[in-house]
Amino acid sequence: MKIKKIKKQHPSEIADILESLPQKQRQALWEKVEQKEILPYLSDSVRSELMQDMAPVQIATAAESMQTDDAVDLLQDLPDERIEKVLEAMEIQHYQRLRQVLFYPENTAGGLMNTDLLVVRTEMTLKMVLRYLRRIKNLPEQTDVLFAVDCKNCYRGVLAITDLVTHSQKKTVEQVMSSEIQAIEAQLSDHEVARLFEQRDLVSAPVVDEQGILVGRITIDDVVDVIRAEADHNLMSSAGLDKDEDMFAPILTTTRERALWLGVNLATAFLAAYVIGLFEAFLLLSPLRKIADHPLIAVALTTAYMVASEKFRDG
Repeated sequence: MKIKKIKKQHPSEIADILESLPQKQRQALWEKVEQKEILPYLSDSVRSELMQDMAPVQIATAAESMQTDDAVDLLQDLPDERIEKVLEAMEIQHYQRLRQVLFYPENTAGGLMNTDLLVVRTEMTLKMVLRYLRRIKNLPEQTDVLFAVDCKNCYRGVLAITDLVTHSQKKTVEQVMSSEIQAIEAQLSDHEVARLFEQRDLVSAPVVDEQGILVGRITIDDVVDVIRAEADHNLMSSAGLDKDEDMFAPILTTTRERALWLGVNLATAFLAAYVIGLFEAFLLLSPLRKIADHPLIAVALTTAYMVASEKFRDG
């Protein structure tokens, strides 16, 4: 495929092309595309490889253009010393927003959240809120509600955009806001966050710290990423692969990463053969032999063996 045609594709599609190429061809293509737009869509292993030759300033520029959660994912692929250099190369406002999220583990609500959100005080009138919104040049993506806080910045409720424009401008946020959407604690696991979104049919949800102070929000696209990552993990683990494993990694690297699973799989195969061998004489004389020779029975036995092997490996 020609470079011009590749450049016209969506960044996520270019990322898929990069991941499907051998390392030399991947590096050649990487040098000719818009790198900062593609970085969020790459798998962790491929992204880490491609960022090795990028200067801290380049990574910082790319991170500044991303949403907070994507930028944090990007930085967490780097060694600690490189993370500090990248943060030092950033403008102060971007540095502060990323520092806050990096404080939380990656697989928690705090590590999943985005700090780009609109916050209003409960005592503000709707007229004041509208005036405040008009001063903002670019609203955060997927803004469906405004988050209401008290004088201590503790979460109190949400003000839907539809309620903002349909109610009297003389009313206060507290009078119009909804308190039905409960806040998610920052330390909650991402698996539990996905479960809450599914149970409550949420599009976005506030995230609070231990004191109830609003620190960010989680949107549905972040939760979809979590669900997809879990599905990929379950699929890849059945073959002893990691969901972020590079298919074109060197043979020694791949062998080292899969040696334990391959060894366990081989050992269970020998164990199954040994057990069958103990009953070989019985099977040869048994009338069940004809049944066991049936293709469907063979398929069923093979499937049962594969399922048992997977469960043995997982736990």
